[in-house]
Amino acid sequence: MSMKFIVIGCGRVGAELAYRLFNNGHQVVVVDSNKDAFNRIHSEFHGRTVEGEALSADTLTRAGIANADGVAVVTNSDTMNAVIGHTIRTHYPQVKQVLVRNYDPAMREMLEAFGLQIVSSTSWGAERLQELLIDASFRSVFSAGNGEVELYEMYIPENWTERAVSTLLDGCTNTIVVAALTRAGRAELASPESILKSGDILTVSATLEGVTALHARLQEGTEA
Repeated sequence: MSMKFIVIGCGRVGAELAYRLFNNGHQVVVVDSNKDAFNRIHSEFHGRTVEGEALSADTLTRAGIANADGVAVVTNSDTMNAVIGHTIRTHYPQVKQVLVRNYDPAMREMLEAFGLQIVSSTSWGAERLQELLIDASFRSVFSAGNGEVELYEMYIPENWTERAVSTLLDGCTNTIVVAALTRAGRAELASPESILKSGDILTVSATLEGVTALHARLQEGTEA
């Protein structure tokens, strides 16, 4: 289903986002105060561009804010993103989704104080890099928020055969939630009493602290 989106800020992130949305069949309008910024957009983008200040009601009206399904505010200023996002949320409540970009982690609390939905490429990227540096053997299949909680898949080694899930999670229950257990290609919801087999795939939702502790448990294996 085609939706109508406004991307405010045509830097590298805004230009890439606008092209991706357009390429997926959506109607996209890009707003920036500098018309030269639109040169960053992919040549195959055929959405609209609107030059003007995003805090101007006239600019937002020309961008089609009245009928927009969602707005992404991705300028290079965290303060501006917060103000624009808050203004849209306050004056255009019909917009279903308002997302704002956070660049400087030190400004994140300020953005959160506005009650805005935040995407922080810096925080997410740092979290992911930390995760891979510490242990690249666990496969992350989904990231929630800015990487604070992720969904992981991991293979159960031979030394954990015939042990219960509860034994594996001992000491990690506050940082890990088991989502599923897959055996021979068939997935099922796992309970603490579920018995593990070598080659099983355990899918868990966990913080970095939790998945690090779980990896340590799997390495201990014979001790538990």
